[in-house]
Amino acid sequence: MTKEPVLSAPPPRGDHAPKIAFVSLGCPKALVDSEQIVSRLRAEGYELTKSYAGAAAVIVNTCGFLDSAKAESLEAIGAAQAQNGKIIVTGCMGAQPGDIDARFPNLFRITGPQDFDALMQAVHAAAPRPHDPRFDLLPPQGVKLTPRHYAYLKISEGCNNRCSFCIIPKLRGDLVSRPAADVLREAEKLVAAGVRELLVVSQDTSAYGLDLRYSESAFRDRAVRARFVDLARELGALGAWVRLHYVYPYPHVDDVIELMAQGLVLPYLDMPLQHASRDVLRAMRRPGDQDRTLDRLRSWRAACPDLAIRSSFIVGFPGETEEDFTRLLDWLEEARLDRVGAFKYEPVQGAAANDLGLSPVPAETTQRRYDRLMEAAQRVSARKLKEKVGRRVQAIVDVGGKDAVGRSKADAPDIDGKVFISARRPLRVGEIVSVKIERSDAYDLHGTAV
Repeated sequence: MTKEPVLSAPPPRGDHAPKIAFVSLGCPKALVDSEQIVSRLRAEGYELTKSYAGAAAVIVNTCGFLDSAKAESLEAIGAAQAQNGKIIVTGCMGAQPGDIDARFPNLFRITGPQDFDALMQAVHAAAPRPHDPRFDLLPPQGVKLTPRHYAYLKISEGCNNRCSFCIIPKLRGDLVSRPAADVLREAEKLVAAGVRELLVVSQDTSAYGLDLRYSESAFRDRAVRARFVDLARELGALGAWVRLHYVYPYPHVDDVIELMAQGLVLPYLDMPLQHASRDVLRAMRRPGDQDRTLDRLRSWRAACPDLAIRSSFIVGFPGETEEDFTRLLDWLEEARLDRVGAFKYEPVQGAAANDLGLSPVPAETTQRRYDRLMEAAQRVSARKLKEKVGRRVQAIVDVGGKDAVGRSKADAPDIDGKVFISARRPLRVGEIVSVKIERSDAYDLHGTAV
């Protein structure tokens, strides 16, 4: 999460340009919203600043998924209000503004997620839009808050699932997919601007297009269906790395694995499974057959041996017994997932899990289970990375120089491991190089560019 005010590429200069400070919090999907907001601000001539005190207004794009995220958002609002009298709050917490109003009754404006028109109206009220043609210049791909060589590409909004621990559908609504042509045109502009890696995000990526009945839209000289596999194939043809996040193990994902085996899409799946115990998954209102998931993992790896799978799990869910947790550890050992993250359960206000009548897991027990899970995942990761010693892997450079830092095809930015690269010449950020792996540790690889 980003707590500091966001400052993108150098804005147009002018003494009369109103200055707006911007704070972006939350997940990559929220970051895409922030990019759209910043693009509109820049298009209308506003200048971005890191100073709250010198800004005409401060925008805080909040996260409301977990109570800890809400607390962080409220802290960011308070820090901004301490220095500026015009605070505009948007994002997930804006969908249910009661907590914000209770603590900060005198905010300038609160808007909900994706309500960009209402947000810009608030900006106009705080600082009238400048009228200078020099400020109407904007790059075709919009303003990005990520480094130049990679970008998040959001293909849909909302979610049709009703997981008992999650309030995303209450905050962002049901699934709304973007037409395939709109996604592809945005991706095309990003690649033309120098993006080497497209990170596909949504709340449920494998459900993409369901609400559109997989309808076609015109891209270039052909019609493209709004189907997950069709979109992935078209994205893979643009010449950039394509990394898929938040994919659930539906049967049609098999077709995407074939694209990975062909080299069109990175052999990487971010697949949040949440647990392995049938009873816990039932309480979570999630698919409960992890044995079938194991079978699917085996078939995917047979079709694409380099496939890297990342997943996240929740420990301490109400009613989780020691037997349930042991089942999760045993499942992880058998699944041999490449990357594993974990969350300690939080009773999010408004979540259905609060009304299930299940016994809460004591905080100290939850912490112990979290530590044990991460230790188990670390052991699996260390074993799998050790298998890469002596091999050559491709890595995209995030930090340049002769002692560079990059990521392999198995590593997403910020959440996975790194590749530490020694090189005879300074490597450039965004460059994709071949690296001979010489050693490994629990999460990272070390090698020499060849």
